[in-house]
Amino acid sequence: MKKILSITLCLLMLLGVMTGCADEPATPAPPQPDSVTSEQNPTDAPVEKKLNIVTTIFPEYDWVKQILGDQADRADITMLLDNGVDLHSYQPTADDIVKISTCDMFVYVGGESDEWVEDVLAEAQNKDMVVVNLLEVLGDKVKAEEVKEGMEADHDHEHEHEHEEIEEEDIQDRALSEFEGEWSSLIPLLESGALEAYVEHEAEEDGASTDEVLEELAEKWACDAVTIAIDGSTITFTYVDGTSESAEYSYAGYVPVRAEDGDITSVRYQFEADADGAPKYVQFNDHGHEPADEVEHFHVWFGDESFDALLNAASNPFFVPASASSEEVLEELMGGHHHEEEEEESDEHVWLSLRNAAALCDYLSSKLCELDADNAEAYAANTDAYVAKLNALDADYQAAVDAASVKTLLFGDRFPFRYLTDDYGLDYYAAFVGCSAETEASFETIVFLANKVDELGLRAILQIESADGRIAQTIRDTTAAKDQAILTMDSMQSTTSADVANGASYLTIMEQNLAVLAEALK
Repeated sequence: MKKILSITLCLLMLLGVMTGCADEPATPAPPQPDSVTSEQNPTDAPVEKKLNIVTTIFPEYDWVKQILGDQADRADITMLLDNGVDLHSYQPTADDIVKISTCDMFVYVGGESDEWVEDVLAEAQNKDMVVVNLLEVLGDKVKAEEVKEGMEADHDHEHEHEHEEIEEEDIQDRALSEFEGEWSSLIPLLESGALEAYVEHEAEEDGASTDEVLEELAEKWACDAVTIAIDGSTITFTYVDGTSESAEYSYAGYVPVRAEDGDITSVRYQFEADADGAPKYVQFNDHGHEPADEVEHFHVWFGDESFDALLNAASNPFFVPASASSEEVLEELMGGHHHEEEEEESDEHVWLSLRNAAALCDYLSSKLCELDADNAEAYAANTDAYVAKLNALDADYQAAVDAASVKTLLFGDRFPFRYLTDDYGLDYYAAFVGCSAETEASFETIVFLANKVDELGLRAILQIESADGRIAQTIRDTTAAKDQAILTMDSMQSTTSADVANGASYLTIMEQNLAVLAEALK
């Protein structure tokens, strides 16, 4: 996408050059003043230059209008997403890029959906433009997108990490020398308490006690050896009682490990010894399937029965470099393959918190006052009056939640309302995360959400304004009662210029959402 935007910007600049290069030199245009003088304006009324403000989404657009108040005719305000296009799928047109490039103030959300902005601003003509990034303004108030139990993304996440697919044609032979060095089992660190932070994290993730997780990891990582030293073709095993055994090992090939669906999830590399004493069969798995310059940790199985017996072992012994500190091991466990997580994505839907809205309006007002100091007093007064309305509505929301008998919402849809629910201490379940592009929910997700409706005795299933209702209806049809109301809350992601012309405002939509919320919480 960045490449496409760069090409578009270059074409727009080239067009400007070409139109100024006719065969006959053009007569230079007289300089344009910021206001029209009496010679140009017979009425002697100066016409001041208007502020040119570009916003991406409706809430920003409406906030700016409210701050300007009766001075709104002093500005040209553009809402880029004015035809129902969702923030998460919007891409700027050439006309949009030109509008941004020359404006006095540009307001955008600043999340992953706005990655295109960086290129556009880099080529902007107005280098003095005031740029407002909502996420940057809010700072540590911004939340990471949350994957709740039962969400479609939660199933995908589990599938991704439990069944990492490897193509068989990509698997290559590997040498024992790749694993060279001295390695330590995690069991001594686990027993000493050095991995307590990891145990607590796993307990929280699994909804289990720390004792249960300790017992599970002790069984999972169980191994007779406490250290394994590999030097060339020699492996030396040192056991709990302090005894050691060594042998020369030769490569015996590899075996792909397959999931139930046939996908290859890992590869076991096999080595065999002829001498007595040390284990005859050894298998390594470091999650790789081709030669590697460096191995960060590995899992190893060894014994005298057969390679097949090792493949069927219940344990998964975990070895890390003997030189690694407990802090380094914790970092490996918390951020490495065994608990790998994608980089957290910010939840972009900050405008759905009235408290965020108040803070953002104060900031926008300060920037408008800098741009137009002559009217700063009016802008400040407008902002105070508007923020007072936001705060009053916030109090109404809190009162409705305090009076409610239910404290959990359930969405058969995407869930962009996390900031709102967190403001008032509500819990929620949903089919998808707020920024999801998915439209089909799995059988697992439908059943989970339907069971939650039954378990919590919910009388309403919610959706957002762009939904076709199919998922919410399917959830309702899967419940025991099958009589829940299907209600819609407006996330303002599809508000159009036509809606604005018909009187839609941020406050009126949030008031309507309050009525729906109160109904859902009965």
